[in-house]
Parts: sequence; C-alpha cells; structure tokens
Amino acid sequence: MNKENRKIIKDITENILKMIGFDCNVAIIEDEEDESRVICNIETKKDASFLIGQSGDSLQALQHLSRLLVRKETDDMIKFVLDVNSYKKEQESSILDLARESAKQSVDEKRMIVMKPMSAYNRRLVHMFLANSQDVITESVGEEEDRRVIIKPRFLL
Repeated sequence: MNKENRKIIKDITENILKMIGFDCNVAIIEDEEDESRVICNIETKKDASFLIGQSGDSLQALQHLSRLLVRKETDDMIKFVLDVNSYKKEQESSILDLARESAKQSVDEKRMIVMKPMSAYNRRLVHMFLANSQDVITESVGEEEDRRVIIKPRFLL
C-alpha cells in the first residue's frame, strides 16, 4: 500500500477517535504474514475496553465507519483492519489455537466438534486455517449470532 493511502487511513482514524473523545496513538503496520493486509493499530493506555466493546462489537463498528470514510476519500477498495492494543491479533491467535485443539480432539475422539458461536471473520479464519487439513473438514451452521463452525473427521464422511 502506498504512503498516501496509509496516511489517509491514519488521519481518518485519528479524526474519528478525537470526535468521540479518545486520545490515542494510531500506527499503521504491514502484516508480516499477509503483505496485502494493513493493520491500523490504536494504542491507548485507558478506555481500550470502550473502543473494543463486548466481543469486539464496538471495534467492528469503528472499523466499518473508518473503511467507509477511507474509501470515500480514495476511491480505492483499500483493505485494512482496525485493532486496539493488538486485541484482534491476540484474539486471532487464540481462535487458531482453539481450532487446532478442536481438530485434534475431533480426530482423537472420532466425532464432530461444535465450536462456540463466532463472527463471520473468525469463522472464516477457522475455515481457512483448517482448509488444507488431511484429517478434518469444516462447515458453518446456525443463524445470525448463533452461527458456528463444526469440525468433522474426514473418515466419518
């Protein structure tokens, strides 16, 4: 991503935060594992829980608003992730660990494992993480907030 677009992301995010009364530092970080993904990390010592919200709901809304304003400013389909104190990075790591453990449990116990309900983004992480597995397959079931991933051993098909 070019410097101009990175600056637009940073400026818009900072302006939104100032308008809603938060004093934070904003850093634009290139994702080490995915070069096409840029992370806009909001660093704050206090009020992080207000920015994140319950189960990341406030952060998701803030990200949506930021993306809309950035796309209006640039006319490009710029992809970036908004994060607060690396909350999403830690959450992703935790979800992938849970997916790994659930897949192992599914194979060891020869049964399907139903994961807890999660956001579309987190379900996608699990599906992509386990997509190349020789041992398990995944599928999503349920409606709206109750949508979850099921992990099944391949030999049960």
